[in-house]
Amino acid sequence: MDFSLSTEEREVRDWVRTFVQRELIPLEQEVLRRERAHQPGLTGEELKDLQLKAKESGFWGVFTPEEYGGMGLSAVMAALLEAELGRTFVPFRFGGAADNILFHANEEQKQTYLLPTISGERKSCFAITEPGAGSDAKAIRTTARKDGTDWIINGEKTFITGGNEADFTMVFAITDPEKGANGGVTCFLVDREAGWKSEYIDTMGEWGPASLIFQDVRVPETQILGEEGRGFELAMQWIGQGRYLLPARAIGSCERLISMAIEHANTRETFGQKIAERQAIQWMIADSGVELEALRWLVLNAAWQVDQGVDSRHAQSMAKLYGGQKANEIVDRVLQIHGGMGYTRELPIERWYRELRLLRIYEGTDEIQRRTIARNLLKGHVKVGGVLG
Repeated sequence: MDFSLSTEEREVRDWVRTFVQRELIPLEQEVLRRERAHQPGLTGEELKDLQLKAKESGFWGVFTPEEYGGMGLSAVMAALLEAELGRTFVPFRFGGAADNILFHANEEQKQTYLLPTISGERKSCFAITEPGAGSDAKAIRTTARKDGTDWIINGEKTFITGGNEADFTMVFAITDPEKGANGGVTCFLVDREAGWKSEYIDTMGEWGPASLIFQDVRVPETQILGEEGRGFELAMQWIGQGRYLLPARAIGSCERLISMAIEHANTRETFGQKIAERQAIQWMIADSGVELEALRWLVLNAAWQVDQGVDSRHAQSMAKLYGGQKANEIVDRVLQIHGGMGYTRELPIERWYRELRLLRIYEGTDEIQRRTIARNLLKGHVKVGGVLG
């Protein structure tokens, strides 16, 4: 078994690591200052400028297929990149990306939605979650009623990432109540100009999702993405596209946090002795180091399975569950090691504390991951020995 990176993988990873150190980490204090003043950490223009800097070195559309001008990187490489970006809380993402289900658009839709999104001219959002349909996506109540060659959409979506900034949405609505999720849900591409509205949702973190309100929003049938009644399949494809990428980003956060804890333990003195000499601190560092490495291999195993073309949903659920649990335990220990200063907003620890808490909720709660893992094992869909059997 070869666990080493290829020359190309190492070069790509090292470039991103350098970019994070030179361009993003120096912005952290200003980002914290703005967030304390309830302002966005980065303005849209600042994010765009950073994305263009990365583009100058060829980093554009890192996960976008090469045929659309992207880099088309492997899943393992994607995980490595996310881990590097996770080393900072500065809200950066590479430009040139589009939601995976947009590639199911027909040629006319690709010209109107897909290609402008990849180029950065347009912004999209994925809208399936509702006030009464979070983990249970099949319980959506938003409807689309046929009226001639048009559809009229009514309903509300909630916790929609990017919903406040998007100029179009991929919204999922029931078009056949009798079939429901089994052939009765359709995905529509709906421009903001069609009449839907967004409302900001304040959260404990800096993530600002939105509620989307649809009241008699009329769209032509040409706005259906994919096929009528096949929307739920698209939704599940979007949700399962890269669940491993969430804990991958947490790897970088935990690496940085543990490094902060080690540095502090080696300099902070109490009762005439560095706290690094205290067994209580040593155990916290040791446990965090072991859990970080276990998370790294869970994530890379899930990504490797994606690249091999095998069903990786079980591995991704395991990585997501473990990552959410352990990242929260690690940031809690690091805060404890820093004592009162860790609890202040002078250091970024509390910022990560709030951010990492979300990992246990969005794109599949801990409980949903446990349900999936247990069902797969109990029904024999997955062997206890995993892919190595």
